[in-house]
Amino acid sequence: GTFHYNGCNIPIHGVAGDQQSALFGQACFEDGMVKNTYGTGCFLLMNTGKKMNLSQNGLLTTIACSTTKSINYALEGSVFVAGALIQWLRDKLGIIKNASEVENLAKSVDSNGGITFIPALSGLAAPYWDPYAQGTIFGITRGTENGHIARAALESIALRTRDIIIEMEKDAGIKFSSLKVDGGASLNN
Repeated sequence: GTFHYNGCNIPIHGVAGDQQSALFGQACFEDGMVKNTYGTGCFLLMNTGKKMNLSQNGLLTTIACSTTKSINYALEGSVFVAGALIQWLRDKLGIIKNASEVENLAKSVDSNGGITFIPALSGLAAPYWDPYAQGTIFGITRGTENGHIARAALESIALRTRDIIIEMEKDAGIKFSSLKVDGGASLNN
């Protein structure tokens, strides 16, 4: 195609979506390499190379960028709520004033204190695709502290990432070899 701008015809030789661009930008060129963008939500892509895997486990199949002229593919899974969960802790629950405080709050306790957080504030995306799922906090006792809730919230983001990687491994028939990260929430250790 051609893009017309100020009387000039500019040829378009390629188009890349933001997540496919991030897969390329994170140098995930080999089969099994996974990248995750931790933003408001999470967006995981696994390079599956030249093999197009149609997911049997709730993921999407997409074309990946390649360093050669051949077509490469990827599996993609989304988490609707990641950084948005930290915003909820700040704006609705009020246990932090700034998103950057959540890491220290989570480190203020040695464990999650038995708290399990299901971060389905907007339903659950891959691999469950349940738009009616609701967020839930299990295990609250009189001993529950804000640090336990913050820690369980961060763990829930990691566990939702794990859910998707497990399904990616099943669909691709390979173990993931690395997880590269980007996005604002990736600053949190």
